Amino acid sequence: MSATFLAFEQDCTALGTRLLTITTHDLARSLFRRVHTSHPAEYPVHGTKPLELDAWYDLCITRAQPFVANTPAAFAAFFFDHALITSMGLGSAANLPVIAADGTVPGTVNLLAEEGHFTLERLAAYHAVMARHRAALLSDPAFFSAQISHGGPGV
Repeated sequence: MSATFLAFEQDCTALGTRLLTITTHDLARSLFRRVHTSHPAEYPVHGTKPLELDAWYDLCITRAQPFVANTPAAFAAFFFDHALITSMGLGSAANLPVIAADGTVPGTVNLLAEEGHFTLERLAAYHAVMARHRAALLSDPAFFSAQISHGGPGV
């Protein structure tokens, strides 16, 4: 397990995150690949999730903007695994794009917590954590190990 990812996870957990995954995308196979997880039983590392070119993708990957949903109803349409998420007592999600120096988004950090967790104040704190860890995340070999078609390291 990557020390970089663990340090990032600890900072997010301190802010109230109850489940964290880090994913990269593989456009050629239409998959997101999980490269870190706080819950390996439910969301194993190197597991995959279908990649759909939907409104979520446009927001997080194309426009490099965070997706925030503070209720299960707000994320259910975008997360095929919403039943598993809610069965774990989680009711809000924030997906933060990891933005490379060239402006592309090779992956996302996916945070889940109880319903209503992602207030403006907490989101500001999460963005500060992302800013502190961005360079380390992007330089960690594990971040790119699952990528195939991004065009960055590891391809």
